[in-house]
Amino acid sequence: MLNNFSVSERKVAIIGAGFVGASIAYALTIRKLAREIVLIDIHEEKTIGEALDIQHGIPDMGISSVRAGTYADCKDCDLIIITAGRNRKRGESRLDLIAGNSAILKDVVGQMKPYYTKGVIMIVSNPVDVLVYQCTKWMGLPNGMVFGTGCILDSSRFTRLIADYTHLNTEVVKATIVGEHGDAQIPIWSRASIAGVPLQEYCENVGLKWDEEIRKEISDKVREMGATIIKGKGRTHYGIATCVCYLAEAVLNQRLTIAPVSTMFQGEYGIEDVCLSVPSIIGVNGVEKRLEERWAEEEFQAFRQAADKMKKVLKTL
Repeated sequence: MLNNFSVSERKVAIIGAGFVGASIAYALTIRKLAREIVLIDIHEEKTIGEALDIQHGIPDMGISSVRAGTYADCKDCDLIIITAGRNRKRGESRLDLIAGNSAILKDVVGQMKPYYTKGVIMIVSNPVDVLVYQCTKWMGLPNGMVFGTGCILDSSRFTRLIADYTHLNTEVVKATIVGEHGDAQIPIWSRASIAGVPLQEYCENVGLKWDEEIRKEISDKVREMGATIIKGKGRTHYGIATCVCYLAEAVLNQRLTIAPVSTMFQGEYGIEDVCLSVPSIIGVNGVEKRLEERWAEEEFQAFRQAADKMKKVLKTL
């Protein structure tokens, strides 16, 4: 079994101490998910400041040691989270970040690899599907040991919008986005449910309007949500930080969970050598298995189109 470690270790390195990396460190700390958190960034003084700020606020709330470090601290980590890279600007798509962030990731992997001894690598930087593909190739680890946050945040937004429309708590809503973390994302309406009841059936039972117009409105809002937030505040970081915590718990506490994250396909859905998100079993070894669900035919077609799009993007690298 890979990554055979004691839960008490729980050492995490976060590469990139910008808004996203610092928010993740803070969220991990208040959730008490890691015993040791090391922030690594080229801006050493800022990184020290972020670590001190987080560390000083937790005497009664957490047990984590938070400090600034170097790539040498990637040794013996149970989880390495990569957030390094430029964020989207107003009007940009995630794919507009490819050239710059691919170069940054290559430098990160080059400096990290000599010290890497074990642990799952989680990619948060965008375009996440492209970067997961590259990191998987460069690191040469067993399948699933490198994965990206993918569509987990999109699915969270999707769930929230459905809950708002139905006036229910998000806990009873089950809804998933798959495919690209970007414009080619696919809402899986055929499996969306309320407390186990198909969403369309639920809406009919309670007298809520439910048609293609409503579905399109919700889908469009999910797709545009990141851009909407960036327009309003210049960046997104809180939402992804809580999503990372959810995934980190599965890895660090050996607590299997299922979430739509991005990994390298090996024939599932008839697709291979490309990274996209599907519901996956996540545990101590990263993605243990990609689930092959039964979707509506139009959803399958959209997913295959997303794979074709991503393959064309990868050929340009």
